Amino acid sequence: MQCVLDETTILVNGERLVLDAAGALFWPAESTLVFADIHFEKGSSYAERGVFLPPYDTRTMLRRIRATLAHRKPKRVIALGDSFHDRRAADRLDDSERRALREFSEQTEWIWVAGNHDPIPPTWLGGSIAPEVEIAGLMFRHEPSPGPTAGEIAGHLHPCKTVTRRGRGLRLRCFVSDGYRLLLPAFGAYAGGLDVGDEAIASLFNGDCLAYVLGTRRVYAVATTKTSHRLWKKSTSDFAAQ
Repeated sequence: MQCVLDETTILVNGERLVLDAAGALFWPAESTLVFADIHFEKGSSYAERGVFLPPYDTRTMLRRIRATLAHRKPKRVIALGDSFHDRRAADRLDDSERRALREFSEQTEWIWVAGNHDPIPPTWLGGSIAPEVEIAGLMFRHEPSPGPTAGEIAGHLHPCKTVTRRGRGLRLRCFVSDGYRLLLPAFGAYAGGLDVGDEAIASLFNGDCLAYVLGTRRVYAVATTKTSHRLWKKSTSDFAAQ
């Protein structure tokens, strides 16, 4: 069973991790900030196929990343795969966007984990590339491995959870953890989501797990099973009262 220390801080494989309402993960002991599934230039990728979306997703995410960096002041950043929506996405960045990414990698140790959308992230934007990263008992990779894996931090599945607030159902991005592994929400502005009850997510957790949904200012623990509902009903009540 996982241990919740406060509304936004949990233990995963014995490590204290902070769940940021922006959708990022912060590991204070290692001064490490983690983003998953940023999907830079998804809007321009869709436009090439005749699906036109507002072309501001990359700039929006760069602002959000800059704000989170300023708040957490990490020494290391791990981009947990699918940072770029396709293999040519980085080529479609404009000069100011490229400059911003270079500045990020100059200010911190920046690690691009390879994803299925970006198996070869661009090194010319700065930082290093790795298929996965292991640090002090935690393993950071893009796709979660099947079966129980203690200490795994992964993205890829874009978890979401529907909660009821003031009589309305809201579908919100979320973290998911059972105290042994942790799935991160997609950070990308146009990234879709998969319900935590879907087999692809539920099969990764043998016992109880919690969804940590992203609120405007904080993260809320929400039950995913009857047992976790009894344990954490106060957290869901607090959310509904906001």
